Amino acid sequence: MSAGHVAPKSLYYLVFLALLVGTAVTVAVAFFDLGAMNNVVMLTIACVKALLVILFFMHVRWGSRLTWLVVASGFFWLLILFSVVAVALQNPR
Repeated sequence: MSAGHVAPKSLYYLVFLALLVGTAVTVAVAFFDLGAMNNVVMLTIACVKALLVILFFMHVRWGSRLTWLVVASGFFWLLILFSVVAVALQNPR
C-alpha cells in the first residue's frame, strides 16, 4: 500500500498566500463600480481560488484520471448553474 503523494510545506504556504492575495483583490475590486463586469470579475476570482483549493488542498493535482473526471464534471455542472442563473437574472418575470 502506497503512502500517496506528499507535497512540501512551502507549496501549501504559496497556495495559502495566493488565496490571501485573491481575497485582498476581491475586497479591493468591491470598492470599484465596474458595472456589469462586477459579477464577472468576482466569479472569476472565486473560481480561481476554488481551483487552487481543489487542486492542492484536496490533492486532485496528484489524483487519478477518475478523480480528474469527477472534478471536471463538477465544474461542468457549476458552469451550467451559472448560465441558468445568468439567464434568469436577465429575463425576470
